[in-house]
Amino acid sequence: MRAAPVLMLGSFAVWACERPDAPRVAAPSDADEPRPTEAAPSSTPAANWNAPPVKLDVSAKAMGTEVRVIAFSNPNADEKQARAAIEAAIAEIRRLEEVMTTWRPSELQTLNDRSGEWVTVGPDSIDVLEKSLWAGKMSKGTFDITFASMNDLWKFGDAAEAAPKLPSRAEIDQRRKRVDYRKIELDRDGKRARIGKGQRIDVGGIAKGYAVDAAARVLRREKVTDFLVQAGGDLFGSGAKPDGSPWVSGIRDPRGSATTFFATIELRDRAFSTAGDYARSFVKDGKRYHHIIDPRTGWPATACRSVTIWAADAFTADAVDDAVFILGPAQGLALVESLPDVGAVIVDAKNQIHVSQRVTGKVKITQPPTDAP
Repeated sequence: MRAAPVLMLGSFAVWACERPDAPRVAAPSDADEPRPTEAAPSSTPAANWNAPPVKLDVSAKAMGTEVRVIAFSNPNADEKQARAAIEAAIAEIRRLEEVMTTWRPSELQTLNDRSGEWVTVGPDSIDVLEKSLWAGKMSKGTFDITFASMNDLWKFGDAAEAAPKLPSRAEIDQRRKRVDYRKIELDRDGKRARIGKGQRIDVGGIAKGYAVDAAARVLRREKVTDFLVQAGGDLFGSGAKPDGSPWVSGIRDPRGSATTFFATIELRDRAFSTAGDYARSFVKDGKRYHHIIDPRTGWPATACRSVTIWAADAFTADAVDDAVFILGPAQGLALVESLPDVGAVIVDAKNQIHVSQRVTGKVKITQPPTDAP
């Protein structure tokens, strides 16, 4: 699950809501990774160079979660221009939602409806599918968007039952045979894709990161350079606060309340994504079951309580966090260290904190995580 980040802005904190992802397995192509582009210098600077920056804070609903953009005006984008840029960024996220949702007709839902057939898809779908295949390969299959073939066996979030029941091992073993990202085929030149017969896909574990980066590109194109874009638990921080200090986000305590955190992490032109076992979960007979399903077993992963990934772009952070969650601290940290410009903060199943080398010094542990089932 994408845990909602806590944004520390000066003397106040912003608490974001949890993203309502469907159950998913963590599930990497050597495709180019989209990253927010640098804003071009303005040839027509705003009239008032001495105007202090104005903070804008806009929230909306998209992709089944809260989308939030916090930005500051600057000499090249006054308050009116910055506000228009924010609205354009949110509109871009909503456009991508219409392309990739599997809750209603869309390009990707058509792949599910016509499994085994070639389906025409646009460049955004190709990008997300290609990155998903990269994530599957990189993680040795622990990130796999074909987990959706098991969706109706596990019920969390909006689909949760008042008295949760566990699926039988026989049901899981039978359905798990359909989970294999390697059966997905892409034809970028032909603008088409195909999944295996009887398979289903869901890109809830990666598409929000793609959308956050797309929104960041819109803002920078419109000369807004200092901002935060958040979609559920995926966040990108560009530039800095008006005093020049970096953005700081809190990392939620996986066994605390929705408004408590155990650490903070700095973000300056960096992304942040957290996978946690707490919001979309239930406890039965003293054991927690949650929506991050290990495709190797068909059961909820048990090695971690939360994984926060720090990366140069939200697309990569979103693709890596679930894989690390499933792999656990030892294999997960080895994977993180093998990837360029990626770091991690892990709370393992025994409530121990692990911090990778690249974010040492950028992460501040403020208190021990709460210990509970």
